[in-house]
Amino acid sequence: MLYRVIDASELPSLVSAFLETYEVIAPVKSGMSHAYSTVESFEEIALDYTTTITPLKKLFLPVRETLLTFDTETNDVTEYSEPVAPRVVFGAHACDINALNSLDLVFRDGPYPDPYYTARRNATLIVGISCMPADTCFCHLWGSDEARFGYDLFLQDIGGKYLVSISSVEAANILEAACSPREATDEERAEFRHVTRRRQEAFNKEIPDIQEVAMLMDAFHSDPFWEELGGRCLSCTACASACPTCYCFDIRDVRTPDGKHGSRERVWDCCTNPQFAVVAGGHNFRPDGRNRVRHRMYHKLNGFLATHDRMLCVGCGRCVRACKANINPIEVLKFFERKGADDAE
Repeated sequence: MLYRVIDASELPSLVSAFLETYEVIAPVKSGMSHAYSTVESFEEIALDYTTTITPLKKLFLPVRETLLTFDTETNDVTEYSEPVAPRVVFGAHACDINALNSLDLVFRDGPYPDPYYTARRNATLIVGISCMPADTCFCHLWGSDEARFGYDLFLQDIGGKYLVSISSVEAANILEAACSPREATDEERAEFRHVTRRRQEAFNKEIPDIQEVAMLMDAFHSDPFWEELGGRCLSCTACASACPTCYCFDIRDVRTPDGKHGSRERVWDCCTNPQFAVVAGGHNFRPDGRNRVRHRMYHKLNGFLATHDRMLCVGCGRCVRACKANINPIEVLKFFERKGADDAE
């Protein structure tokens, strides 16, 4: 890993250099919040945001996408491929980068890579940027407050300057051409440590730091808590839409009105959808909110960890704001905290 320092005043030049060759997608102001959107200039970018409304996954795993087209008269099937222009995601936070790293394990790095996801991922450079946490952020609990890989450049604000972590030759060449990167001084390295400490101290202390969460998910698998939590669920699936790591999908065949042609589409789905676990014959493996909510939390906090050695939740806090019934991992952590207090009495 290579580290260099650039002045904050050089960021417009860096973005302009990317715009010469790439589509640039960055956080922009959207009503009362922020969203990732294509930009045409540095002035459109809002880097002082906390969390975007929607996650980065929509850029790699669209809400709806065509996988193939078919002709029922000739029985021909044509693979569908949409050209992906080279692009840069500028201003991604560490939690979103870590979320992409988890999606990579599912769609790119497994034994059967998904060609649609992989094409978009390979065509995209990631430029991360540091942030300060909101009250709903708990990325530090899962180790997602720092991005150790999965980016091409990462910019750490050290007060009028940025300490730049460089991990790809392509991005390094653009940085070198657009800016005047230099080696960090002892004072700049010290400021980096101070900034890191301030960020750690800024996290909401009311969110409990619980150890061995995966084990506790097993230990309290049958607790009445899940009945209460699941009973609140509205099955609106807002949690999965806002989550940067939810990747469940449905496959649907859509025909033209004359029935002669059609397409096979992949669309987002969610395990809190009442029909999600319905199988042939009509049996539903998770017929109520208790089972559906518990399953979702179990996959986030235990199941994915067992397979891939990392939590699927990155602590971005989007689900905390999206769920109108106050169902989120923080509530699970508070439940485990109460259980610990109960045991101590």
